[in-house]
Amino acid sequence: MSKVSTLGARLFARGLPLTARADYAVLAALDDRGPLSQADIGRLLGMDRNDVNGVVNRLDKTGRIRRETDPADRRRNIVVLTDAGLTYLAEIQQHSDAVQDELLSSLTASERRQLQALLTKLLDGQAQQPA
Repeated sequence: MSKVSTLGARLFARGLPLTARADYAVLAALDDRGPLSQADIGRLLGMDRNDVNGVVNRLDKTGRIRRETDPADRRRNIVVLTDAGLTYLAEIQQHSDAVQDELLSSLTASERRQLQALLTKLLDGQAQQPA
């Protein structure tokens, strides 16, 4: 599994900057959960707060997210996904799908479904991760 993961990471990095993986994680979390505080993003993704801050700053500079005052607690900010962020998220997802197709090209459609079922079972058997 480690070798396949490494190969997948190499294939992914061929077409996108290394920062795209962290960008994807943050953007996908915002797309799934809606606006979140930076602390919530860190807890959800298991990221150090300094790392979250770096990703959020980068995404903010490119207009892919914006910071707003949290209406429930005006002392803190929340991070909001923008249309540009949704577009970038779709680009990363498209690249990721192409990498997955390349990585799994030696498997038949049936074998791909079987692999997906086994990986899902493996993940479901693990302790629930914090949300």
